[in-house]
Amino acid sequence: MNRVAADPGALTSRRHAVQIAGERHPVGRGGEASAIMRGMTAHRRASRALAELDPVLAGLVAAHGPMRVAPRPPVADRFAVIARSIVYQQLAGRAAAAIWARTRALTGDAPFTPAAVLALDEARLRAAGLSAAKAAAIRDLARKVEDGTVRLGRLGRLRDDEVVAELCQVRGIGPWTAHMFLLFHLHRLDVWPTGDYGVRVGFQRAWGLAATPSARELEAAGEPFRPYRSVVAWYCWRVVDGLVTPGD
Repeated sequence: MNRVAADPGALTSRRHAVQIAGERHPVGRGGEASAIMRGMTAHRRASRALAELDPVLAGLVAAHGPMRVAPRPPVADRFAVIARSIVYQQLAGRAAAAIWARTRALTGDAPFTPAAVLALDEARLRAAGLSAAKAAAIRDLARKVEDGTVRLGRLGRLRDDEVVAELCQVRGIGPWTAHMFLLFHLHRLDVWPTGDYGVRVGFQRAWGLAATPSARELEAAGEPFRPYRSVVAWYCWRVVDGLVTPGD
């Protein structure tokens, strides 16, 4: 499948580089550190609750420790984070990293912003190694952020389904990409990416199922783990770490 619009990230098998994007609140260093600690504590708390709920998860928590996420950088980084996720779709990690490095370098020392991207012609984006579809997707993201169709600054205040709807207005972004943004960049605790192959395979292996569950079957299987399904997904990725892990 070559169309970026189909959200091919759901089929990738690369490690998700956890470079978190989110809001930076107007607080001092101590307050910001406390906010980060609260987020980390939430994931620890969720891991502990799941371990008490389910013996399989108890074993995974014992083996891998509580779910770990990196601190969330500023809202200003969200455009670059999402553009990077488009670059990484359907590519092996090293190839994607090289293309993203060349793409990011197109704006030099200046920030990678919508305006900076729109100032580039498609030929320069293609010369960085982007396919025509991905170059068009990144430019569409830039246009929609610039004209206010997609408002990245408000994503942290929206419900999960609203974040998905907001991001899926962009060519090349589908539910999988939006779910990864929610889970890794907004630190939402109850995201259940049933379209992610790594989660489905990890769930099968962890719970000893005879076959890999379909997205619909996994949706039902995740119900007992509300409101911490993001954490269950993270442990599913740990089960298949090195084989099938979330893409960027």
